[in-house]
Amino acid sequence: MTSSDLYPVSRLAAVHEATAKGGLDALLLTPGPDLRYVSGYDAKPLERLTCLVVPASGEPFMMVPRLEVPAAKASPAARLGLEFVAWDETDDPYAVVAARLGRVAKVGLADRMWAMSSLRFREVLPGAEQVLAGSVLRELRMRKSPAEVAALREAGQAIDAVHRQVPEFLRAGRTEREVGRDIAEAILASGHSTVDFVIVASGPNAASPHHDVSDRVIGAGEPVVVDIGGQLHNGYCSDSTRTYSVGEPPADFAAYYEVLRRAQDAACAAVRPGVPCESVDAAARDLIAGAGYGEAFIHRTGHGIGIETHEEPYIVAGNREAMEPGFAFSVEPGIYLQGRHGARIEDIVVCTENGGERLNTTPRDLVIV
Repeated sequence: MTSSDLYPVSRLAAVHEATAKGGLDALLLTPGPDLRYVSGYDAKPLERLTCLVVPASGEPFMMVPRLEVPAAKASPAARLGLEFVAWDETDDPYAVVAARLGRVAKVGLADRMWAMSSLRFREVLPGAEQVLAGSVLRELRMRKSPAEVAALREAGQAIDAVHRQVPEFLRAGRTEREVGRDIAEAILASGHSTVDFVIVASGPNAASPHHDVSDRVIGAGEPVVVDIGGQLHNGYCSDSTRTYSVGEPPADFAAYYEVLRRAQDAACAAVRPGVPCESVDAAARDLIAGAGYGEAFIHRTGHGIGIETHEEPYIVAGNREAMEPGFAFSVEPGIYLQGRHGARIEDIVVCTENGGERLNTTPRDLVIV
């Protein structure tokens, strides 16, 4: 699996076509996930403008600060046959883009574009409606290619290797922060290029889904939610949650953990082409609610994943979009009892022609350390 597999030359042509079909006059992609997805260039987000310009008619080009041209040409974007338009410190790159585009009525801006750039484009393209680039890119980004699925599988295996080490780090008397530091080192050692997040949530902190780490000392008999992820060198992300217990957990916790495990299994089993995304959410939610814990499941069941940890599709009530092969997303129901404890189980799942494939394979039973 090479960069040409993950960031094929054909993708720019597909984006060019989608821009025209989407009724946009141009797509303006500054550093961030959209630019990397289309070009393979993981550009630095700077106050100096880097922007891939994809006109609906005409040839794409990339505005690049002169001092960043070597990096741009060393990236996969060099394979695209793009014109790299270098600009100097005394130039106005926004005005250059506007002059080259001419009169436009509607442009798509990278979803993560800085407000500074968005407002400057508004000044130089007066009267042009600004919409999110995601309006045309989402259809492409949601449907992962075989190479992208392979990259996500590699990321899943890497983060699984870290979860297999977590029991070595967890013990009563250590702080969440100390455990988190060990996990972060293990994430990098596993082949990730970045650590995107480490959640070590013990005892009552486990009832806060987005807890980080703290100086709280982990006690005996306490559940600990460990949610971790990072990005591989190729740009694709991992994300997996397992719940542990330092010694025997409280009886009520063990009871609802079994409900959660069955709910997560049910949601994964519901994945197949043609099924609405919200049905996967309902498969987990209905089982949890039926066991009396509905009010304790306070977030959606999942989110898409790719070159961003959170992207479309979202596995949530109201999303009636039918699943297709290549959709990749988390399945992560949780039960959270405020002031006491909580639990979550998360796997990345890919919709295939025949159903769903879990990309995380570590055991989902409660791990007692």
